[in-house]
Amino acid sequence: MNTIVYSVPKIHCGHCTQTIENELAEMPGVEAVKASLDERKVMVRFSEPATDDSVKALLAEINYPAE
Repeated sequence: MNTIVYSVPKIHCGHCTQTIENELAEMPGVEAVKASLDERKVMVRFSEPATDDSVKALLAEINYPAE
């Protein structure tokens, strides 16, 4: 199991954090998600079949690209 914290500068409000958490929670292999408005970061704990690349791809797809 991997836990990675992504910097996501486009987080601007509570709606953004909720959207990110809801979308990533639906991804197979994602065990936990916590998005922070104050830090503009997203913590994701995941295992196969989710990967770092697939998490980044989903964030980009929902218009919150990770840096």
